[in-house]
Amino acid sequence: MSIRILVLCTGNSARSQMAEGLFRHFGREKVTVFSAGTAPKGINPLAIQAMQELGIDISQQTSKHLDTLRQQEFDYIFTVCDHAADVCPTFPGPSLRLHWSHPDPAAAIGSEAQKLQAFREVRDALAKQIELWLKTQA
Repeated sequence: MSIRILVLCTGNSARSQMAEGLFRHFGREKVTVFSAGTAPKGINPLAIQAMQELGIDISQQTSKHLDTLRQQEFDYIFTVCDHAADVCPTFPGPSLRLHWSHPDPAAAIGSEAQKLQAFREVRDALAKQIELWLKTQA
């Protein structure tokens, strides 16, 4: 039986999208994962690029509003930005909420290389957290 996970963030364009891909990659058959946002903006191309560097393709994932998933039950709801943690609604069922605050890489300024580096840093931090968390779910 797989663990049902929802990852929430504001724009559902970077952090939550990368986390969805990482949960799917590391969790394999152990997890069923979704991501959504409070104000979805579409997936950021730099998130796709940063994930491709790890061999994880998130290009087919879509940015969606959390209301599209409101009637579903989840075992865990992860918020990866402070705003989403503050406004996260109640979902049906006994889900456990966990908050992992990460800076928004989409807000990074500078050259394209500097912006991509911001995505890599958040991706790597999420990967460490997700791998460690999944080990505790054995």
